[in-house]
Amino acid sequence: MESGSVKRKSGGGGGNAVEVLDGSNIMELVGNKDVFSNFVNHKFQELDRDKDGKLSLTELQPAVSDIGSALGLPAKGTNPDSDHIYSEVLNEFTHGKQEKVSKTEFKEVLSDILLGMAAGLKRDPIVILRIDGEDLLEFLNGPSYEPEIVSIFSQIESPQKSLHDLIIQALSKLNVDQGIPPTSDSWVISNIVEPALLSEHGHDLDKPVSQEIFLEEFKKVALSVANRLKEQPVIVAHSESTFDGNGVKRLLSNKFELDKILNSAIETLPKDKNGKISKDYLRVALDTVAPSAALPPFGAIEEMDKVIGEVFKLVSADDAKLVKEEEFKKILTEILGSIMLQLEGNPIAVASNSVVHEPLGSSSTLLQPTPAETA
Repeated sequence: MESGSVKRKSGGGGGNAVEVLDGSNIMELVGNKDVFSNFVNHKFQELDRDKDGKLSLTELQPAVSDIGSALGLPAKGTNPDSDHIYSEVLNEFTHGKQEKVSKTEFKEVLSDILLGMAAGLKRDPIVILRIDGEDLLEFLNGPSYEPEIVSIFSQIESPQKSLHDLIIQALSKLNVDQGIPPTSDSWVISNIVEPALLSEHGHDLDKPVSQEIFLEEFKKVALSVANRLKEQPVIVAHSESTFDGNGVKRLLSNKFELDKILNSAIETLPKDKNGKISKDYLRVALDTVAPSAALPPFGAIEEMDKVIGEVFKLVSADDAKLVKEEEFKKILTEILGSIMLQLEGNPIAVASNSVVHEPLGSSSTLLQPTPAETA
């Protein structure tokens, strides 16, 4: 994921929004009882391979993977942070204990998960952009190009760096506003950036360079990138989120909901023979509570991790002491309150861009109603 802002265009520009995912289609699906029941029946039959009327852990795996895909998570087994979320989704279905899940349970949990996703998309819509080189050409030929690139060069220049390294680093400093797809994506590097660099023979890419040479050579490579994007447009999912503490405030103001969520967060945590829990598990519990408080999972956003780290120091949460359940819940509530105050004073705004490698709508088969269901 890369940070950046975005220009919303209605015409045919390089940053043209081809689709906005705001959760309305999910709300429509879950809100129509007949359509949703048909949808669940179809999906349940599809997953219930042995036709025993219940879903085993193995049979549930495609559904869990598919929900992860719809949430934009990397494939299971590739990232410890997202694997934790996959486990949480599976626990939602099985309550951490059951071997098999009935159709009624499947329907209830799926409804909760989809409504949660819809609420998240309504709050922070995902805009699907088509990056086709036009915005990049506009930037390269516009008045902001030279001052922007001079500023970037002054930040990254070093006698040890070759022209090749500097160009790649400079491209990573640009974003969808300037018509550059995320260069953190390996497909973009190998199919767009590297071929553009290889096609540029005007200068020895391994020699150190002056600002004047850099400006000239960078423009040539960027023009080649624009041409490649025209031939192979890149689809990018763009989202913007602001964490301002409001979600935490809503949760803390609803004591019944807060108690329910805190109890759910600690029920699977290891306890000693006296029922005490180590404060080491506060981070695990906070991660479980995070979606209900409109907070990201730990490790997802660096600025948020810093806030949480400061709060944990403030309440001595990392001293590994054993505490009773009620004390554990009290500390967790205190942590949430401190996070809320920090975010109210200094909200964290995050914009992210990630390349969509599959055709739109195909990444999540579980969440696509069949034609018969929509008829």
